[in-house]
Amino acid sequence: MLEGRAPWEFAALLAASPWLRRLPRGDGHPVIVFPGLGANDLTTKPLRSFLDALGYETHPWGQGFNFGPRHGVLEQCSADVKRLFKHHAKPVSLIGWSLGGIYARELAKELPDHARCVITLGTPFTGHPRATNAWRFFELVSGQDTHDPALMAQIRQTPPVPTTSIYSRSDGIVSWRCSLNPPSELSENIEVPASHLGLGMNPLALYAVADRLGQKAGEWRPFEARGGRRYFFKTRD
Repeated sequence: MLEGRAPWEFAALLAASPWLRRLPRGDGHPVIVFPGLGANDLTTKPLRSFLDALGYETHPWGQGFNFGPRHGVLEQCSADVKRLFKHHAKPVSLIGWSLGGIYARELAKELPDHARCVITLGTPFTGHPRATNAWRFFELVSGQDTHDPALMAQIRQTPPVPTTSIYSRSDGIVSWRCSLNPPSELSENIEVPASHLGLGMNPLALYAVADRLGQKAGEWRPFEARGGRRYFFKTRD
């Protein structure tokens, strides 16, 4: 029932657009956005449009509906990152919503020199996969078993690039405890009040995404929930 907030979050995004447009301009570096389980690029359109308006060059994942890492999916994602890196001569920022965040994290581990940063939205990368309300659907559409200890050990490892997890305690699909990076010099966790389905269009989540992308390459610092921010955001080590 908590997920019924998503339409209101989209309405809040429209209302907050004048405020969000005042955020600092981006530097034009490439960004790939990966959708969640059972979703496609249409669901990430509000996020990509927002980042495009700020001056980033965003790219959809371009593989239709995300039904899990089936044959060829991650290979195509890797090829896309390499292509954009070569074309722009700049590292690529990787943003993933839910399952898409797993792709973003794994690509950054595979291609650390090609990845500028990783930002995940409601992504369950720690804990057991069955701590989410979507594991049955994942097994159904992907044909994969969620009980794979070796794979989970790999997924839990933090990428060697600046990594931000944006999560919500009131997420109705993913347990927020499954979205916490362990303490490190290059990882952080930012809590926002949001639904799982609304994270990609929640104005507070989008503000946090823009703030993280706006840092200069090589000068990453953790998000600071100070001043007025402390009323809307919480950070957790």
